Amino acid sequence: MNASIAPTERWRLILGRAADPEGEAALSGREAGMDAVLEALYDADRQGGLGRSSPRMHRWLGDIRKYFPTPVVQLLQRDALERLGLTQMLLQPELLASVEPDVHLAATLLSLQKAMPDETRETARMVVRRVAEELERRLAHALREAVEQATRRAGRTRNPRPRDMDWRRTIYRNLRHYQPELKSIIPQHRYGFARRAKALRHIILGIDQSGSMADSLVYAAVCGAVLASVRSLRTNLFVFDTEVADLTEYLHDPVALLFGAQLGGGTDIAKALNYAQTLVQTPQDTILVLISDLYEGGPAAEMLKKAQSLRATGVTLIGLLALNDEGAPAYDRANAAALAALDVPVFACTPQQFPQLMAAAIARQDLKRWKNDF
Repeated sequence: MNASIAPTERWRLILGRAADPEGEAALSGREAGMDAVLEALYDADRQGGLGRSSPRMHRWLGDIRKYFPTPVVQLLQRDALERLGLTQMLLQPELLASVEPDVHLAATLLSLQKAMPDETRETARMVVRRVAEELERRLAHALREAVEQATRRAGRTRNPRPRDMDWRRTIYRNLRHYQPELKSIIPQHRYGFARRAKALRHIILGIDQSGSMADSLVYAAVCGAVLASVRSLRTNLFVFDTEVADLTEYLHDPVALLFGAQLGGGTDIAKALNYAQTLVQTPQDTILVLISDLYEGGPAAEMLKKAQSLRATGVTLIGLLALNDEGAPAYDRANAAALAALDVPVFACTPQQFPQLMAAAIARQDLKRWKNDF
């Protein structure tokens, strides 16, 4: 809200018309317009709200963009969807084109895709693409840099072939062995890069596509696409509810990946872990990130048995309760504690923390300590 607004008028905007029945804090001009759009949303029960009229909704969407900055616009849009049940507006392409894209809107669109008419689906894809491109712009550099640094460290050796020598590192580490009479360095240790025909690490992202994980799915799709672009990694991604759908082939296009998911439905984590195990080729080099709130629809004992089996083979298994900016998620605490007892680190993670998490996993650091230190 504009800092130049007088304190009395600011409180009037915050508390609404009901707090000033006598009209002592009169609003005019821009402040009156702001009050009108806020009243249409937050006094909807009493005033009739935005109604179901497309022209009225279209004007309201335009007005909030005129009066408020983008983060506030996104919040107002989200409140309109939740408070007034206006998901129907997202099925109208002329209204959908007017909204300010954000992760929550993208998640809502994905959950509505089955109900969308054909003429709206393309507009929805455009909105989701804008969100995905913005997330990739924000996250890609940090994630790619952190992962590439970690894989370079993981791939070093002290017994390199001549063509694999890291000359800069070797010279720097052996400067103290410089021989003035020979005008040469006699290296005591050599440093280089291990030669591998295959990727240094195999990343598997298993994403719960129940409705509560919608935001995490959007972030995970973008992060998965970035990981797939790192040549030293092999990346797989699948989504699951009571069935499993492997979407690895769509990692080059996060939008196609997201529209390949089907939000909603039950949850069978045991089946997801069983499928992940079929993808594992070299367990010691495999990192399985299970993104789920752990509300298991089947027997919890079966899920824990599969998790224990994966850990026993040497797979690094990580439980992410959420991958979003929303803070502490709702999750099944009993299942989280049971996985932690199997030495599986379980915690929520923001997109900004995810690059450091993956780098730590690739470097085989203690992830429980990483979580506590971050």
